[in-house]
Amino acid sequence: MRASRFLRRSAIGLALCAAAASHATPVVLSKLTGLTGGTPAGTAVYKADLTGLGGMVQGISITDNSSLLGGAPGQFSGFDLDAIKLSTVNCADAACASAAAGLSLFDFIGGTFFTPGTQRAPADPKLFGSGPAGNTLDDTVARLALFDANSSTVTPDGSISLGDNGKIAFNLSSAVSTAGLFLYFGEVGDNGEVAASSIDLSPTPFPEPETYALMLAGLGVVATVTRRRRNRG
Repeated sequence: MRASRFLRRSAIGLALCAAAASHATPVVLSKLTGLTGGTPAGTAVYKADLTGLGGMVQGISITDNSSLLGGAPGQFSGFDLDAIKLSTVNCADAACASAAAGLSLFDFIGGTFFTPGTQRAPADPKLFGSGPAGNTLDDTVARLALFDANSSTVTPDGSISLGDNGKIAFNLSSAVSTAGLFLYFGEVGDNGEVAASSIDLSPTPFPEPETYALMLAGLGVVATVTRRRRNRG
């Protein structure tokens, strides 16, 4: 009986997580003219006009789909994110996007979840801009609130590399209307990796990876117990 109740509760929680993911909306991007960034400045900036979407947004995710193509290997594998910003300023060039006032909705410490992708050989201990264990964002290095990345593999700074098929998700501190809202983010190196990445918006926060994993583990344990009981007759 207890196992049955736990299974039902876990299934409900898992369904809620799946629902949050399924309601994510892909974003259409346009590349702005010019480049910005640190030294050297080689960050391309992309804009998404969210006005036409309607509704609210509280989660933003970027997933690399580069399929081992483009960019540098090792710790710089996959999509390299310089910065991300939500603003009511409608910009036409990279310099404007870099200087535009952003909404204070991002929590780059507690509200950001990083799932590292794989590295192209030769591999490094972890992806650039990630934390000590390689599975968190180190925003003291990445500084995702600023378009300040050094577009160099010799003196890198101010960005995070996702790795091949890696993902970074941001839960905003509160939901915000998409009316009159623009999303900007920077691709270090301007090498076209953004074309092989998917950017999605969610009206609700994304589930934390640890919570999702625990739910899956719980379902696996309960399923095993249930099968054993059935086998015993």
